[in-house]
Amino acid sequence: MAANTNVEEEARSIPVKEQMHVLRRIIKFTKPYLKQFVTAVLLVILLAVVNALQPRVIQTFIDDHLAVGTATQATAVKFGLIYFGLTLFKMVFTFLELYLFSMASEKTVQNVRDQLFEKIHRLGMRFFDSTSTGWIVTRVTNDTEALKDFWNVLLNIIQSSLSILTTFGAMLLLDWQISLWILAFVPVLIIITRFYQVYSSRTYSEMKNKNSLLNTQLAESINGMSTIQQFRQEQRMIEEFEATNDSYFQSRFSMTKINAILLSPIINLLYTIAIVAILGLFGYDALQGPVEVGVIYAFTSYVNLFFQPLTRLMDNLSLFQDGVISSERILKVMDEEAYAPEQQAIPNLKIEEAKIEFKQVTFSYDGETEVLKDINFTVNPGETVALVGHTGSGKSSIINVLMRFYEYQEGEVLIDGHSLREFPIEELRAEIGLVLQDSFMFYGTIKDNIRLLDDTISDREIVEAAEFVQANRFIEKLPDKYNHKVVERGAGFSSGEKQLLSFASTIVKDPKILILDEATANIDTETEILIQEGLNRMREGRTTVAIAHRLSTIRDADQILVLEAGEIVERGTHEELIELGGRYNEMYELQNLGLQTEE
Repeated sequence: MAANTNVEEEARSIPVKEQMHVLRRIIKFTKPYLKQFVTAVLLVILLAVVNALQPRVIQTFIDDHLAVGTATQATAVKFGLIYFGLTLFKMVFTFLELYLFSMASEKTVQNVRDQLFEKIHRLGMRFFDSTSTGWIVTRVTNDTEALKDFWNVLLNIIQSSLSILTTFGAMLLLDWQISLWILAFVPVLIIITRFYQVYSSRTYSEMKNKNSLLNTQLAESINGMSTIQQFRQEQRMIEEFEATNDSYFQSRFSMTKINAILLSPIINLLYTIAIVAILGLFGYDALQGPVEVGVIYAFTSYVNLFFQPLTRLMDNLSLFQDGVISSERILKVMDEEAYAPEQQAIPNLKIEEAKIEFKQVTFSYDGETEVLKDINFTVNPGETVALVGHTGSGKSSIINVLMRFYEYQEGEVLIDGHSLREFPIEELRAEIGLVLQDSFMFYGTIKDNIRLLDDTISDREIVEAAEFVQANRFIEKLPDKYNHKVVERGAGFSSGEKQLLSFASTIVKDPKILILDEATANIDTETEILIQEGLNRMREGRTTVAIAHRLSTIRDADQILVLEAGEIVERGTHEELIELGGRYNEMYELQNLGLQTEE
């Protein structure tokens, strides 16, 4: 199996061309809410025009009325009302613009998160074997949350760009020669922005990777807390977490320093230089002839309106880079192709007799190392085949192939004479019941965990399933019985109780094929005796494939397959294999010796 390589991805600087490609792809998620976004952008255009008009109102009042001495109270009130009206207009339409854009962006993020969660559930087991939990959690939570800020940044970019264009247009109408001097600052801004993009994209990528590692360490610590405390590993885990956290802090601190230098301070410096230059140019013009005071006021106002959005743009560059990195990581999951094996399903094909055949099956997880080699066996309807062998012998791999968690490379797996690939996946999931060694319980009630939210299963069927595997013996003692609350991962229940509930959730669906993956490994001897009868009843009339941990539980199996290094080295009934005196006999004697020693 592949290692968890996703967490420690190489931090890199994302080229501008690639950033634009990411931007184009992530914007496609806005399609369902395009009307709201377009309406908001139209309002932004309208507001940009109003912003450009307001200084002209004051300039007209100064030059046409105050400067020539024709200003009256009525004139002042008139211009005051015009200015106030424009301000009121801006207030109302700014609210509408922000409301529409915010609602659309929130829904878009919700849409992305839903699609991401759905995509994860459609990926095959190969993806989860090679990807850490923390990495996945970071994609669905932190990265989608960063995407929310990303849409607001895009709005600010649109607002700022339109504001700059309308402001510069207004300046050209006032004095095109002086306006052109403002363009001298553009190359400086381009150089600063380019440098910032290169540096910040690499730093943000590094930050995201370290944040994923933090989430991974946190998830591992919580899930493995009992083991950590049992072996007194608390201090080591704390030190490792502190080291990762410090590394994450250093990355953020580096970003803070570059933001502090290259963002607002640079724009403020350029703004000051621009004001000084504008006043100097108007001062020179004043030496040649009279200069209208209102024009100077309007021009300095426009310079402020020109650089103010630039300040916002630069401040938002950090969030933009964060959003680009998060978007790239989200798209990486969306592009993941480690799907569950594809079916060439024959519609309405059903499992009837439940006869299983493995014919010369060869399987590899990575495409290079074969973990199953030329596997051949048949399980007739109603029979039980047991798989035994040491760790890594290939037992679980046979189950993974039969459950269609992985695609096998050579040979064929048949059920009732049909290829496993020909059955609809829904039919396989409905008619193949799997009980794992480590049972997993969801938050909810006992009833929910047996039913697994299948509303077609009645309460009566739930009770019957629990009685069938004798889980009712402990359920009936609980205060709320089948409505008893189950907390995360079934804390509060013993391993044996959780396994019994897992048996019940499998048997309630009445599958034709039963797969037991060391299903009694975590059950104490007393509980094992209690449920052995239930297990035997579960197997009655069902084709069963069982991975055996305790050989005593599969003595009555119709066939026992002994695996070693991915090959079947012995096969037969319990008595036949004991008489053979091979590997199975050695394992059986070792287990009996261990039991006698315990006694």
